Amino acid sequence: MTTTSRLLELLSLLQTRRDWPGPVLASRLGTTDRTVRRDVDRLREMGYSITATMGPDGGYRLAAGSELPPLLFDEDQTVAVAVALQTAPALGAGMAEAAVRALGTIRQVMPSRLRQRLDALRVSAVGRAGDGAPVEVSGEVLVALADAIRAREVLRFDYPARDAAQQTTDRTADQAGDQRTCGEGPPPPARRTEPVHLVASAARWFLLGWDLDRQDWRLYSVDRVRPRTPNGARFTPRAVPGGDVDEFVSARFKGSDVNEWACRGAVVLHLPAREVLPFAGDGTVTAVGEDRCVLEAGSWSWGALAASLGRFEVAMEVLGPPELSDAFAVLADRYGAASQTNPPDRLGESGSP
Repeated sequence: MTTTSRLLELLSLLQTRRDWPGPVLASRLGTTDRTVRRDVDRLREMGYSITATMGPDGGYRLAAGSELPPLLFDEDQTVAVAVALQTAPALGAGMAEAAVRALGTIRQVMPSRLRQRLDALRVSAVGRAGDGAPVEVSGEVLVALADAIRAREVLRFDYPARDAAQQTTDRTADQAGDQRTCGEGPPPPARRTEPVHLVASAARWFLLGWDLDRQDWRLYSVDRVRPRTPNGARFTPRAVPGGDVDEFVSARFKGSDVNEWACRGAVVLHLPAREVLPFAGDGTVTAVGEDRCVLEAGSWSWGALAASLGRFEVAMEVLGPPELSDAFAVLADRYGAASQTNPPDRLGESGSP
């Protein structure tokens, strides 16, 4: 390892944890304690504030300095920074412009190989009602999808059903609904899509693409995508309906062809507006008194809308439309019947079969 390469590797290690014992650094770098001490002195001369402690457990720590020296990112960190800065606008707080400028600043000082990797990661953060549990995705898969999008190459991939613990009907991902479960018949052939965009929404990742077999736009859950290699032929990107990726994806999340809920209604909630606002999602809250407010919201069905409004667990009056009142009546009958149902005899005292 050359001196320059060793210094970069040492700096990268110092950035990843609070304290590094000298012998551990020497082992990771394949060198001696004396060389580590010399390299630490070189980094100090470059402006990095590195403190040292003496004794058998002594080591080094990269501390905050009076100036910001050059930063070093490996490939995984490049992916993380690109994703974080591109999704920052969705957090609000006026960070959109600052995030764009930060991404540009980092890109400017990166070597061409990492710059190309960063440029491939084009991500949209689309707002979506409801809080979802985070679903882990592989950074390697994200990069593979981003590379296919940048290269305009057909993506070939497996798309297995979720395991039994996670299988639920997902209205947002692949609306064709591949509901096959593991072990049912031969494995399906590889899916083929013309990938267009990566989307982050409600702690989930999605890939937007034109499905070549179904001849339609699809949103795929990235945690289920298993890319095959090599990619397919190059393609000319199709125009997303409406010309706006964010609008189109938001409409798909709403189960519609336009970015509007299919069913919208309004109720008076016997709660102060300040207590409803944090849970209103994309709904509109209007105060009509100290202890009452009007909530106008939407959903993909009247039953789903009525159920979502019921989560506030307070008295309410329906302002309209009649379909919402009918949905409440249906839910009332259903819940009333459920309250009269006795547990099956096969259930034990613990409530388990």
